[in-house]
Amino acid sequence: MNKGKIIGVPYCVFVFFLIIISSCTANRKAIREPLKERGEEFLIDALKEHELDFHQFSAKFSVTYRIEKEKTSVTGNLRIEHDKIIWISVTPALGLEAVRFMLSPDSIKYINRLKSTYLVHDFRYINKLLNKTLDFDMAQAFLLGNDFSLYESSKFKASTDNQEYKLSTVDRRKIRRFARRNEEDISIPIQSIWLNPDNFKITKVLLKEAERDSRKFLATYSEFKEISGQLIPAKIEFKVETDKQKIQIQIQLSKIQLNLDEQTYPFRIPENYSKITDLQPEK
Repeated sequence: MNKGKIIGVPYCVFVFFLIIISSCTANRKAIREPLKERGEEFLIDALKEHELDFHQFSAKFSVTYRIEKEKTSVTGNLRIEHDKIIWISVTPALGLEAVRFMLSPDSIKYINRLKSTYLVHDFRYINKLLNKTLDFDMAQAFLLGNDFSLYESSKFKASTDNQEYKLSTVDRRKIRRFARRNEEDISIPIQSIWLNPDNFKITKVLLKEAERDSRKFLATYSEFKEISGQLIPAKIEFKVETDKQKIQIQIQLSKIQLNLDEQTYPFRIPENYSKITDLQPEK
């Protein structure tokens, strides 16, 4: 994989959008006080302190994704075991499961019940499919509105932007002790993170290439709900822009639950299913 590639996500999996709330009286608009200046260390510590902390996560979702003028909507269930499993069941109509995904730090598994096929690959297959760099830590963080936990954060610079705090960095690299065997060097060319000044939750993440401003990935998070004492974004939007196309993914989460003892991640491949080697022909 190439260092110059922007990080991306599988557009069939993910999700949503930033809502800025403003208030007014009958006579005048409320004016917010200027933000107090904060340093990089303070903001990074505050970001980490207010991230979602969990062992098990589950939610129902509805996803709408657009590629240029084509629009598709599906619903389903999302389950996550922290740092171990991302499990996704997609039900496009009538509550009947069509496909099931299971991601782990080193593999991707996929079942298509409509075509009686399955796929099993190592995680590098996703990078080959997307022509972008992505690992399990990034995928988990994008779905939850967290920062990348396995990447160094010592080079961020702090600023303010539109009444939010902003952290920016270039060439962010994976912490050496977390690099997996035979894993190629993954770096994030340019990254910016916006934080809500009241609760220090991530509201927006921008990733883009150093050489080409036209290729970028934007994630926004909004409609935060308090679940078990923690704030979780119920709306997420991903926008991917390249020279060739624009992709927009919107996700609405509902029935969010944390740390269910009985949560399972079933994935059994029926004996009569045929193995495929590529997801592309399944479209």
